[in-house]
Amino acid sequence: MDGTFKLPFYVKFACVLLSILILGYLFILGQTILVPLILGLLFALLLLPVAVFLERKLKFPRSLASIISPVLFLVVLGLVIYFLGMQLSKLSAEWPAFESQLKTSFEQMQVWVQQQFGIKQSEQLDYITETAQKSVSTGTGVLGQVLLSMSSIFVLLIFTFLYTFFLLLYRKHIVKFLIINFAKDHHATVMDAVTSIQYMVKKYLIGLFLQMLIVGGLTFIALTIVGVKYAFMLAVITGLLNVLPYVGIATAMLLSCIITFATGNTSHVLFVFISLVVIHAIDGNFVMPKIVGSKVKVNSLFAMIGIVLGEMIWGISGMFLAIPALAICKIVFDRVQGLMPWGFLLGEEDEEPPMFKNILKKLFPDKKAEQKALEQLDDANDIK
Repeated sequence: MDGTFKLPFYVKFACVLLSILILGYLFILGQTILVPLILGLLFALLLLPVAVFLERKLKFPRSLASIISPVLFLVVLGLVIYFLGMQLSKLSAEWPAFESQLKTSFEQMQVWVQQQFGIKQSEQLDYITETAQKSVSTGTGVLGQVLLSMSSIFVLLIFTFLYTFFLLLYRKHIVKFLIINFAKDHHATVMDAVTSIQYMVKKYLIGLFLQMLIVGGLTFIALTIVGVKYAFMLAVITGLLNVLPYVGIATAMLLSCIITFATGNTSHVLFVFISLVVIHAIDGNFVMPKIVGSKVKVNSLFAMIGIVLGEMIWGISGMFLAIPALAICKIVFDRVQGLMPWGFLLGEEDEEPPMFKNILKKLFPDKKAEQKALEQLDDANDIK
């Protein structure tokens, strides 16, 4: 006897559920630390080739290369924000026209309400005034929440930058720590997991960038055909916001419709709405699965569950981090003997890990027996 014993399935299942609940609670408690840390890890893995190039080719010290890499990323991000700010400043010149168009539309709506429901325009104004006074009473609280959110985003960016710098600086130290925690026989597996995670994250973030370009390009073409002013600016905003699942496209759609209403006519708003719905459908059914989803090797069911759970735990940040976190978990699960079934569950249907193949070989010595058993399983699921 080797001194080991096997637990019943229901005990294992209860332990798994308990572990998930404990981890979820710890994730909620540690949101302030974990969100910027994971974001810093993703950006550090993306910027690692830049840091390595600066160290090996240009002979920069590691500390200098580790800080230049995220600074360059911030410079690029700042240029994008500066460009959007310039476009928004030009848009401010359209504000008088927007006020005039809004006033005309409001008057037309008042006439329609009076004709359809018999409510006089003076009564409508009294109701609007009363509602506005109630809104003003809560305006201070709303303004405080907005300022608090902006300050939280600023703090998140600072800590993400710092974590990115320190992870690049101490990357070899962290890898050595991971290696010494395992026996010598598992060192190759640990290095394989680390390199696979780095490759996956880099490809995933590049895929997101390509997705932004495609969605932004399609939006620019659609808005140009409709004849919307500031089509390029709206396309850039839509591409950037599309990174956030569901919430991003809804926000971009609202902004595009408002700006179109301010600078065009009412019929253009309908065309813009329909165009963005079609683009979102193309992105969700073709672009996202082929370009982004193919990099992470996580099936759509658990990707959706992960996005929902991420939003419940960490809000919008959790929605963005859910898919790469699941992909990292799958890479680890596929390389740990006791967790391989969970890696198989997260993966695509056609993907079979080595352990699963070995089990099939034991159950079905030849290919014909395996195929026959699988066909019987499919036949059993058919509804007669």
